[in-house]
Formats: sequence, C-alpha cells, structure tokens
Amino acid sequence: MANLLIPWLFLVQTLTLVAKSRAKVPAVIVFGDSSVDSGNNNFIPTIARSNFAPYGQDFPGGQPTGRFCNGRLPPDLISEGLGLKPTIPAYLDPMYNISDFAVGVCFASAGSGYDNATAAVADVIPLWKEVEYYKEYQMRLKAYLGDEKAKEILSEALYLISLGTNDFLENYYTLPNRRSQFTVKQYQDFIIRLAADFVKKIYALGARKMSLTGVPPMGCLPLERTTNIMEDHACMEEYNNVALEFNGKLQGLVAKLNRELPGLDVVFADAYNILLQLITRPYVYGFEESGIGCCGTGRFEMGFICDPYSPFTCQDADKYVFWDAFHPSEKTNRIVSDHLLKTSLAKFI
Repeated sequence: MANLLIPWLFLVQTLTLVAKSRAKVPAVIVFGDSSVDSGNNNFIPTIARSNFAPYGQDFPGGQPTGRFCNGRLPPDLISEGLGLKPTIPAYLDPMYNISDFAVGVCFASAGSGYDNATAAVADVIPLWKEVEYYKEYQMRLKAYLGDEKAKEILSEALYLISLGTNDFLENYYTLPNRRSQFTVKQYQDFIIRLAADFVKKIYALGARKMSLTGVPPMGCLPLERTTNIMEDHACMEEYNNVALEFNGKLQGLVAKLNRELPGLDVVFADAYNILLQLITRPYVYGFEESGIGCCGTGRFEMGFICDPYSPFTCQDADKYVFWDAFHPSEKTNRIVSDHLLKTSLAKFI
C-alpha cells in the first residue's frame, strides 16, 4: 500500500506546486532596455541590434534572437523559475501571437531608458511607447480571453522593469545636453521622478506586482574599464558610486510607492552586489575572466562591432562574466536570476 501511495503523493505535490505557481504569477511582463529586450529592436530602424552571430550562439537552436547575450536573459530565466515558459517573446516579433503573449511578453528596447532623450540616442523605443504597446496588448488580451480573465492575468502578472544604465552611460556622461541641465545628483532625482511616473501609469492600468531592478556596477563594465587608461583599466569608482546612490534612491521610491498606492506590491531587485561579487571574485563562481567580454577582444565590442568573423571571440562563454563589452553572459544572467528568485522575488513564487 505504501508503494502505491508514493506516486499519488508525488502527483498531488506536483499539482499543488503548479497550481500555486499559476495562482501567484500567471504571466511575466517586461519593460526596459537591452538587459531584458528579447528582440523588439529587430523590428525597428535602429543600429542597436544583435540579431546576428555570434549573439545567440548558446540560445536554444543556436540562433540569434535580438537578445544582447550568447543565450537567455534574466526575464527568460525568471519566467522558467516561476514555472512558466523558458523564454519570453518580443511583442513586435510577428512569429508570435496573443496566445504566446498571454503567459509572457516583452516590450523592452535595447538602448532605452527612463529618460525619453536616452531612447533618442540610438533611435529606439522610448518608455512611453513601451506603455502604448502595453495598452494595445491589454486590448488584445481582453479580446482573446475575455475581460474578466484578462484583468485577472494583468493584475496577478509579475512586471519586470530594468532601466537606468543607459540614462547615465549613453546619455548623461556621453552627451552634453543633460549635463548642462543637471548635476549628476539632480539627474538621479530626475530619473527617479520619471520612474515614479512610469510605475503610477502601469498601476493605473492594472499592474500590481512589480520588480524595479537597480543599475549594475556601471564602472566595472568592460567598456568603461577599457577607457579607464589612467587607472590601468580598473573599475571606474565614480560610476559605481553614482550607481549605488541611484539604487539607494530607487529603494526609497519603492518604499514610498508601496505606502501610497493601495494594493501595489513593488520590490527593489538588487543586481548590483551579486554582479560586483562575480566581477571581483570570478573564480569562486567558476569564471576565468571578468575584465573583458567573450566577443571579439572583449574590450569595446557590442552590437554590430561584435563581428562573427573575429578570431578573438571566445569559444566558451561560460568562462566569462560578460558576453560583450556591456552585457553579461548567460551564465551570469542565470546566477543573478537565481539570486533574485531567492531574495527580492521570493514573495511572488
């Protein structure tokens, strides 16, 4: 009798876990930049693309998808960790339809930021347009599932939001306009206000469960280290300090929004510290290199400069913390995603 009960107990436990997962998070909805863009930029006129080799060399099927990585991104891995699909499709990809988007959809655009001026740098999708696509998605979902079921999914879905790095590195520190208007601390506050406005917009549209990802240790990205010649290519501490200050303000915003908006459950996802550990102690995590990326020489290549014919591109991206000069490898994405699922996102599991 005991032997007969074991399969039944296993089945009951499995069904309970699946039901729990479905009840808590029926879908993952993504807004952001290249850290989370699963290929929307493939379908707009911009140079900020990665739909060519060697990008995607470790993605299922070995095909480039527009993800700035050798494989999957954090939203893909988080979706899988929540018991949903292992990849989240780009909203603009005509290969997918509303039945695919019902359990996960990505509106993110590589090169975008909270600041509309940031999206204009590479002519990518600004955040306000990502919201417009989300509104369109809502209408399509309601037509597909009916108002009641669609509203349930939209309110119970987990919204992953990852923005900010481009606002500083591609906009503030690269172009003169914002620097002539703001000190860096004032620009941080400006971005925080934009982040607050964005959260309130999607909250008004029915979003309730959100994760706001802080910016990484920006000064340790290979591209920034390459240009830090005076300090022998060490991490640029000024940029890291700005990242820490901004993240602190973002944490304050999260607390404020949770107090002010009834029913909102927004968390701060801290990717800074785990990434800094991977960069400063790569060998502990099984990496061999954290100062340069896998692609090309790894010092400055990303996007179209990531040449598929470069003799320098590494064969095993798992040995590298970074895939290109700006973006983490899939192995790094998995470590960061696992960390977030055990910490800030644990309450949604």
